[in-house]
Amino acid sequence: MDSEEESSDGSHFSDDTVHETNSNWYYLPDSILLHIFQYLSARELLDVGLTCRSWLRVSYDEFLWKDLFYYNFKIDPSIKIAPGKTSWLAEYKRLSYHTPVVQTEVLKEHSHQVLHVSFAHNGKMFATCSKDGYVLVWDSSYPASIKYYHDMKTFSWKYTQFSQFNQSDTLLLVSGVHFGTPHSTSGEIAVFSLQAGFNLQCRVMNKPYDIFGTWYSDHHLLSGDLHWLAHLVSTSILWLNKASQESESELVPIMDQLYKFYNCNASSIRAVMIANCLAPSPPELDAIPSGAEAQSGKGLGSCERGNPPSHREINNPSTSGYVLPTSSREPAAAEDEVTPEVFYAVSSRLQCSTLESAFLNWRRLGDGTDYACPIQYNAEYRQVETQGKGESPPDSVSENSDSEDNHSLVPDTSMETEECASESDDLSEHAEKYLIFTTGSKTYTPHQIGFKRIKSVSFPCKLDPGPSLREPNWLVYEEVANKFDKVDHLIDLHGHIVGMGLSPDHRYLYVNSRPWPRGYMIKNPLDPPPIAQEIDIHVIDLVTLKEVGTMLRAHKAYTPTNECFFIFLDVCNEYVASGAEDKHGYLWDRHYGVCLAKFPHIDVVNSVAFNPHDPEMLVTTSDDYTVKVWRSKGKVKELRLEESN
Repeated sequence: MDSEEESSDGSHFSDDTVHETNSNWYYLPDSILLHIFQYLSARELLDVGLTCRSWLRVSYDEFLWKDLFYYNFKIDPSIKIAPGKTSWLAEYKRLSYHTPVVQTEVLKEHSHQVLHVSFAHNGKMFATCSKDGYVLVWDSSYPASIKYYHDMKTFSWKYTQFSQFNQSDTLLLVSGVHFGTPHSTSGEIAVFSLQAGFNLQCRVMNKPYDIFGTWYSDHHLLSGDLHWLAHLVSTSILWLNKASQESESELVPIMDQLYKFYNCNASSIRAVMIANCLAPSPPELDAIPSGAEAQSGKGLGSCERGNPPSHREINNPSTSGYVLPTSSREPAAAEDEVTPEVFYAVSSRLQCSTLESAFLNWRRLGDGTDYACPIQYNAEYRQVETQGKGESPPDSVSENSDSEDNHSLVPDTSMETEECASESDDLSEHAEKYLIFTTGSKTYTPHQIGFKRIKSVSFPCKLDPGPSLREPNWLVYEEVANKFDKVDHLIDLHGHIVGMGLSPDHRYLYVNSRPWPRGYMIKNPLDPPPIAQEIDIHVIDLVTLKEVGTMLRAHKAYTPTNECFFIFLDVCNEYVASGAEDKHGYLWDRHYGVCLAKFPHIDVVNSVAFNPHDPEMLVTTSDDYTVKVWRSKGKVKELRLEESN
């Protein structure tokens, strides 16, 4: 009995000791708990928070999560928390749990390379274009399914390449390439109704086809045309078209000339976009005529070539290419001998160049788990973020607005015509806009972004045949300048522009560009410099028309200058995504600049698109014939899907 009592007393003493020890942990000061918890990972910190209420409270400490946030996502400590955000824990949860990184669907209905994807503004549909000639409209709810489709080969299209929903999501613009000669640049735009089936509303010529076309308003769209005037000299005409072209009278116009630009050095206007103009009055513009740089810069970029370019009709391979000058942007004293490029096949339309090592500051990316380098913003961008994204800096307002040539978008012939009072005309409802496009001045490849401020647009009531003109000397711009519109502002990116994306608030333009080697000068506009095998992203403020951010050499591209094609990127409120030729799509956080994910395919990723109403959903399209849908871990749990599958 004594031994049993002793044993019983001993065990009782042991329980008291354990209870006292646990009590000591329970009553530990927060400062000691914080010191211990700072050595834990995010998962461990969440686990210890389940121990008791006291530990749970300490595990939610914002300083702990701030340190984990900067460390785990490798964010520059000088970058403050995103505007409008108040919790580091919530930001950690957003980047790790609410970004679209889980593949939930692989759509294989296309039978060829899938070139483009675009979302409806309400997020309920998305459209895909492919080299199989089809345009498919999908229901975006899980699982994605085909809602409408049309085989554009019935209209003699070679393939579909681009689509865009109008603002009310009642019409779909589809852009494609015509069958024709091997180097044809002819394209066409078709508009389909999304309300009563998928009925065709109109078809509009579009040349060159990589103008793509875009909506100007809910019922009007822009298209292009190209006319050669002389050797290496052409004019690009932008047309404003009615989306529904059934007319009561053949004398009622359904299209009207909006712009007529002068192109030198085999250049042309491409990849047009429309953005809302946020600046209260026009910023100071240089009012550079489209062909003004022809005399000094000797070059522009893009004659009859598309995407990929078809400049071979005018390109002479025996002409000299580029020279390395003695100093940057100065004429070369002597021409250096250039080692010819050697390309190696990588995938269906990829090539690897030995010239890669000639470029400065490039960063090699493998196909593993490494991520792209971050987007670097300057102080001006960070200041605008803190002020509010919709506000305009004081110095962005110009006091000099005397020159009508700089600010008026509409040709004189349009201003002199009567305005139609049609009830269906929605042009008068729109505030000023920016026309944004790519062009060139040194070579045919698009290396500049052009801006033109649109003040007002209207359709004439009656068709005007126009005057008959004698043939002028098109090679001398000064003699024909009065026949063309002037570009308000040009930004030269010194590389081949391969993609553009607009932020949802129309404040910032994100541009994919493959840079030229530093210091190279162009001697022949038909033989531009080689381009880097990495894609830079440039960020341009559309209020100040200045570059405010850059991401250098992050995602890959391999095709040479004369074969490179558009790599579409997309921007939502919190993220930026882009395709690449290295068989991956990429996702960055807009504010912190860090790369959050890579989306694997087995061939080139041509296009990406966020769901405008659900940034936790992303779609990627690829040359591997597939369309992949990516959703966040939170959405996967909400849909009751197994993430491992």
